[in-house]
Amino acid sequence: MCGIIGIINSNTKEYVSSDLVLGLNMLQHRGQDSTGIYTLHNNIFHSHKNLGLVGQVYNAENIHQLKGNIGIGHVRYSTAGSINMEQTQPLYTSFPYGIALVHNGNITNSENIRKELVLENRHVNSDSDSEVLLNLFANELNNLNYVMKNQHIDTEHEHIFEVIKRIFTKCKGGYSVVIIVNNIGMIAFRDPHGIRPLSFGIRKNKWNIPTLGGTGLYGSKNASGENDYIFASENIAIDKTYKSVRNVLPGECIFINSKYEMYNKRLIDTAILSPCLFEYIYFARPDSQIDGILVYEARIRMGICLGKKIKRLIDTNENNDLSDIDIVIPVPETSRSAGLYVAQEINKPYREGFIKNNYISRTFIMPDQASRIKNISLKLNTISSEFLGKNVLIVDDSIVRGNTSKQLIQLARDSGAKKIYFASLAPPVKYSNKYGIAIPTRKELVAYNKNDREIAEILGADCVIYNDLDDVIKICKELNPMISRFETSCFDGIYLE
Repeated sequence: MCGIIGIINSNTKEYVSSDLVLGLNMLQHRGQDSTGIYTLHNNIFHSHKNLGLVGQVYNAENIHQLKGNIGIGHVRYSTAGSINMEQTQPLYTSFPYGIALVHNGNITNSENIRKELVLENRHVNSDSDSEVLLNLFANELNNLNYVMKNQHIDTEHEHIFEVIKRIFTKCKGGYSVVIIVNNIGMIAFRDPHGIRPLSFGIRKNKWNIPTLGGTGLYGSKNASGENDYIFASENIAIDKTYKSVRNVLPGECIFINSKYEMYNKRLIDTAILSPCLFEYIYFARPDSQIDGILVYEARIRMGICLGKKIKRLIDTNENNDLSDIDIVIPVPETSRSAGLYVAQEINKPYREGFIKNNYISRTFIMPDQASRIKNISLKLNTISSEFLGKNVLIVDDSIVRGNTSKQLIQLARDSGAKKIYFASLAPPVKYSNKYGIAIPTRKELVAYNKNDREIAEILGADCVIYNDLDDVIKICKELNPMISRFETSCFDGIYLE
């Protein structure tokens, strides 16, 4: 789960570097390994990237040096490839024309594509699937004899659409991408399933644009070329300085040419929107809206659903232990809103028992097990009086590997809790994910091939309670009935092809 952003301003003197940094700050929750920016000015690419957080990598001096009215940015957490400067995006290739790319997601057949690229005399220097994607785009662009000089604009955008259509045909997996091509413009596209999110926004200057895109082209007749455009993984990175229009559709390509005219086309007629369910549970910020679903509202409803399930277990005597819950304590930050509604449903006091250090990174997206365990101990502390002598229901967004859950439970016990019940908004995470979430093997997952009692024993809890997958899917479908399915492979082992 990386975060990407791309901005193109029609005013060549209005540089985008400051807005890119602002947007990356808003996307910091999506990746903390590294960050980078590429801008383009007078046919020269300017770049700055490094390992670390956005606030650590950028300063007034290097932001000023990132000249250009067009640029892309990235925050990364590793799902494919190691953590080093070679993997830090954006990635760049000089042939043809000069191309820079940012990518969120995972290309599941990247090794096969890599072998094909070798036969085309393309060199891929790392094990990054993003570099494979960059070279595939460059190769397809070159193979189509894409030459700018004396070429009519209609031919230009159709060439771009043909290149992206070939990428859709060859690339499997979940991916959102923004690309800059020197002297040509900015290209954004989203995989045919729409697994990874991508939002589109505009700063209106001279003309109005429709708020919804169709299956064909728009903007080709009335575009004055005097508008500014932005793409980002979440709309919260757009709305500070621009205006969100909509999400990029699955199998859609949006192209802003060098004259700042916009074209879009859905290139896969059979594309069915299937967004990642885990975005609504954990990854996205609560103030984001992804594919028409407000994340905050989804989490509230998941909390209500979880509370109703716990109440049902108590009322039907399916779990007598839960009847002695004294208080409900959420795990900050993602579970606060849901935890409040769990407490209301079971008519128990809601209390803040965990205090989070906001300067510690998100543990789930740390690069290795040792880092995750170390950061968990630094991330949270307790208000001991809230636990002392009480039977506590802890509400968290999910239980993945179980590292955080174990330490939360141990913290609660060390603070004097008598019994600890642990509830998860997410269903049990039992399977690996191939589309951009760092869950590479089933063996890492505490819920794989285990029942709830066995999981509770491993975590050190008296009981664990999960939301049911069908209920979570139903909640999200009710918030946007236009979505017929979600990508749920980490819960049910069903992978989209």
